[in-house]
Amino acid sequence: MSNSSPMRTRLINALAGAGLLLLGGLATAAEPLPLDIDNLKPTREHTIASLNTVELLRRHHYNRIRLDDALSSEIFDTYLQLLDPQRSLFSAWDIREFEVNRYHMDDHLLAGNLEPGFSIHRRQLARAIQRSNFMLAQLDKGLQKINLDSDQNIETNREKSAWAEDDDALQLLWRLQLKDEILRLKLAGRDSDAIIDTLGKRYRNQQLRLNQTRSEDMFQNYINALAQVYDPHTQYMSPELAENFDINMSLSLEGIGAVLQSDNEFTRIVRLVPAGPAERSQQLSPADRIAGVAQGNEEMVDVVGWRLDEVVKMIRGPKGSRVRLEVIPASNPPSDMSTREVVLTREAVKLEDQAARSHILELEHEGQSNRVGVIEVPGFYMDFKAYRRGDPDYRSTTRDVRRLLGELRDDGVTAVVLDLRNNGGGSLQEATELTGLFIDRGPTVLVRDSQGQIQIMDDTRSGIAWEGPMAVLVNRLSASASEIFAGAMQDYGRALIIGEPTFGKGTVQSVQPLNHGELKLTLAKFYRISGQSTQNRGVLPDIQFPSRLDTAEIGESSLPRALPWDSIAPVSYRHDRQLRSLLGALQERHEHRTASHPDFVYTRARNDLEREMRDMTLLPLNEARRRTQQQDYESRLLVLENQRRQALGETPLSKLERNEQPLSHGGSRTAEEIAKDPFLAETGKILLDVLRLNLDEQLAKAS
Repeated sequence: MSNSSPMRTRLINALAGAGLLLLGGLATAAEPLPLDIDNLKPTREHTIASLNTVELLRRHHYNRIRLDDALSSEIFDTYLQLLDPQRSLFSAWDIREFEVNRYHMDDHLLAGNLEPGFSIHRRQLARAIQRSNFMLAQLDKGLQKINLDSDQNIETNREKSAWAEDDDALQLLWRLQLKDEILRLKLAGRDSDAIIDTLGKRYRNQQLRLNQTRSEDMFQNYINALAQVYDPHTQYMSPELAENFDINMSLSLEGIGAVLQSDNEFTRIVRLVPAGPAERSQQLSPADRIAGVAQGNEEMVDVVGWRLDEVVKMIRGPKGSRVRLEVIPASNPPSDMSTREVVLTREAVKLEDQAARSHILELEHEGQSNRVGVIEVPGFYMDFKAYRRGDPDYRSTTRDVRRLLGELRDDGVTAVVLDLRNNGGGSLQEATELTGLFIDRGPTVLVRDSQGQIQIMDDTRSGIAWEGPMAVLVNRLSASASEIFAGAMQDYGRALIIGEPTFGKGTVQSVQPLNHGELKLTLAKFYRISGQSTQNRGVLPDIQFPSRLDTAEIGESSLPRALPWDSIAPVSYRHDRQLRSLLGALQERHEHRTASHPDFVYTRARNDLEREMRDMTLLPLNEARRRTQQQDYESRLLVLENQRRQALGETPLSKLERNEQPLSHGGSRTAEEIAKDPFLAETGKILLDVLRLNLDEQLAKAS
């Protein structure tokens, strides 16, 4: 990939997208604020950094968008969304006052004038104080003064709702929001004293943070409103945030091993780092929300409403130390705020813990016993230090998989599954070299830069490490380098892609130092050798399994202003069409097998139930109605769970077990867990179908 700018470039294959910018702080009326809001103004360093950012985006971002009135309007809307995502701080009156800036944000930014953005932010700060005053005043009156028997409802998502007209309308909205918070805690089993204590601490903690707001925070939010209209992975990082960027918010070094993202007032888990403390605990799942953090045996600190970087600071810590998390499981219905506590010991994730590993599935298929090899590939890794010092035994994904393939062949397996579920990517070089194990030379991936120049990456080594039937098992958390490998296997017709549509991260980022902080911007896009982008759409499986992950919540397509899917001219490569000709028959056999399979039936039915709950736009603020609604959901879920258990010959439950793990979680597991994985077993049976159909075809030709 070429670029005319003398940039310090790092390829970033990260899952984290937008969401580092919410202020989310509240202030108190009980005491005068030590913070002088009017004194929060841009500095000379901010002005220079903003001008540099504007220039870099205009000249080097992949999109090459003009900074004009149309983009100005997008910046304006993005900024309001960042500052007030649920439209509960600004009034329509405020918005009408701000509107004078809608088509002039571009002019201000080109001139280095940051005052309009700071002015809007100062108003947000004042409104947050006003809201906090109101909430604490209502709590001071006691819960008995709050009517939870009304027929009122609250919108579950206000991102596109009308702004409250004035102060009176805002206060009505705040009353509804406070009632909703109280009901959620009531249904989670908290008594009145605990609710008052929890919400009081929440607002007082947020006040403390609000009083620590700096001009730096305002600048970071404002300049990111500009950066994020280009795409969600383009981001300004303050000097403090840039200092921590190398861990990319993954906490994988002396942390818990979880990629985090802001989700309105909560911190949400996007994925678990393979072999990290969070994954090994088997107590956390993608889309879980973190409501509290505590160090060791210290008191739990409510972190609802905190900025992501502040939550990350609390979770990170010395190796060997303990951190406790209060987690709202993703499996809860929208109105259920019940939590559980997860205790983790921080540690660095070692390369050997993330290494590829193999297993053998013993499968009964059409009356015969079969052995199918499984290779789990948690990430695309390479021991660069050992490689650079010339160590002939350096570890890498490709080297480990080549060795495992040899061992599986010696063990007499007839087919191989490469399990890339939850594989968030890694080394692009390794994705190319791993592709080379299954093809005899050829292109592997295309990289197109902002100038339209295309670099072709190739496998130049002859020879194939495995020629038998193969499947690549993927899910929504298979991203970046995983998608490059899976896309190449699908394009060459070398393997069946089975599972779920992948994440859709098909862009390349670079980090450019500024006079003040750094700018991460998108410079290029990945394309498959067929010319299709992996961006946004991901890799679509040949045979799709039901997913327990909500694609509206997880994946590139869920991020605001994600770059679109597109295609370019393909390169020349040799495509084997044999698998493609079998897809109809394979799909038919798969559907017949899983139509009554307990785990597949359960997953599809549960997805339908949770989709029904997510589609609810209003929640009642009547305690009895809310309880009935939650009990109905739980009773329906219990019926589904017991139907699955009875079909598997297991003992039915008398009550619902909360917080169970998704069935298709992938990751580091024992041999017993792997043997019980219904999705892995079905993938193996699909490969055995391939062998059967190929044999039938050969016999037909012979006759």
